[in-house]
Amino acid sequence: MMLEGSRQRLTVYVGESDRHGHTPLATEIVRRAHAAGLAGATVFRGVEGYGASNHIHTTRILSLSDDLPMAIVVVDTHDAIAAFLPQLDELVTEGLVVVEDVTVVKYAGRGDDDE
Repeated sequence: MMLEGSRQRLTVYVGESDRHGHTPLATEIVRRAHAAGLAGATVFRGVEGYGASNHIHTTRILSLSDDLPMAIVVVDTHDAIAAFLPQLDELVTEGLVVVEDVTVVKYAGRGDDDE
């Protein structure tokens, strides 16, 4: 897949304890991104943060949280991201969804150099 050039980055910020049914929300977002054919998705687990609730979640030992911040990042074409956003409307009931314009300099998977 050719991804270099002007693209968009979708970042979804949720809590580690957020669920879609019995499935962790971050896992469900990645599954749906994959099913939608998006170029890729990565989940990052934060060590500390807060959001709209203004409650700080942290890994510090005295206040160990079971609801650490998570960020799911997807980079793809403008059209692919726009087509995926309605699924996030259904899934994300608490959190933050951000779309930014980016420039992809290189996108290569294993074995791509052999082609």
